[in-house]
Amino acid sequence: MAEAVITFDHVVKEYRRRAGGGQERGTTRAVDDVSLEIDAGDIYGIIGYSGAGKSTLVRMVNALERPTSGSVTVLGTRVDQLSESKLRPVRQKIGMIFQQFNLFSTKTVAQNIAYPLQLDHWRKDYQDRRVNELLDFVGLREHKDKYPSQLSGGQKQRVGIARALATNPKILLADEATSALDPETTSEVLALLKRVNEQLGVTIVLITHQMNVVQQIAHKVAVMSAGKIVERGDVYDVFAAPQRSVTRRFIATALSGLPDAPRVAKLHEEWDGRLVSVLVRQKDIPAADGRPAVKASGQNISDLIAQYGIHSGLVYGGMDTVGGSAVGAITYVFDDTNPRFGEFLTALREDSDVIDFGTASHPVEYGRAVAADEGETR
Repeated sequence: MAEAVITFDHVVKEYRRRAGGGQERGTTRAVDDVSLEIDAGDIYGIIGYSGAGKSTLVRMVNALERPTSGSVTVLGTRVDQLSESKLRPVRQKIGMIFQQFNLFSTKTVAQNIAYPLQLDHWRKDYQDRRVNELLDFVGLREHKDKYPSQLSGGQKQRVGIARALATNPKILLADEATSALDPETTSEVLALLKRVNEQLGVTIVLITHQMNVVQQIAHKVAVMSAGKIVERGDVYDVFAAPQRSVTRRFIATALSGLPDAPRVAKLHEEWDGRLVSVLVRQKDIPAADGRPAVKASGQNISDLIAQYGIHSGLVYGGMDTVGGSAVGAITYVFDDTNPRFGEFLTALREDSDVIDFGTASHPVEYGRAVAADEGETR
């Protein structure tokens, strides 16, 4: 069994609210009774909308924030009770990369990477050797004498990753590290982070609001909303069978084959029938992390269509591989004037996870359709 390198135990973080004149007006709870373990070697995604508390939670790992109550243990040490001087050896084992890169504009690429080594008082020849190793690892050897202003966004983030790895950390915190990048560059940076994990054995914590980032490289994911973790588990399990409405909204932004709101509107313009998306889940998902067992989905659609004699057309769809297994969605237009359509839809819901977008004359609002309760614990 893998050893936990980060443990949050009933962590709460509150901030005091102040009115004009400096008077207190109660407290805001940014993190609300969070307990979570992150194992050595994991790539763990923490996802949530703005204000969910994910960045506040992760800043407690290196004690940039202290919990109001509860405890935070990192690499076997309770960091929430340590003084600044005693935190230094723990922080040396934690690297961090940021959305806006945070590079020194007046330092070259090599000098930026060497900066933490200088703070750690490495010998100059050791510094040079380590910088060159990292430049090769991130593919920037030919850019070592350039300044940040001469680099692309992806290159800047690779410098940030190299700098974060300079002192051989055990943990890497990535706070919205790809949010400022285009999709192609995002994929390149994520591929580099995956190499960091696989080749160097570094545990990575990804803080993001982008489900596709988690989908591409994370092993596990925790979904935060209003300061709480509302859902957690292996990425495939959460991605293929989301239990909470906030998770479903995230999945809708990343799941290949699930039409977005404009596409649904366009399909309603083009087709008169009942627009229904069926989620395709290749395998059963066992109960874990407080989540119920969920069976495969979308495996018997054709049989049910034939059994009930429903005229149908496949109008949209796609599949992804998440955690080595297929997951996706197929969208059909069905003839809902068939007398047996109600029976068919009931049987389909029993067999699969279904999103019913209604018809052109009676559409279902997109957010309500995606977050509907059908399949909540099926």
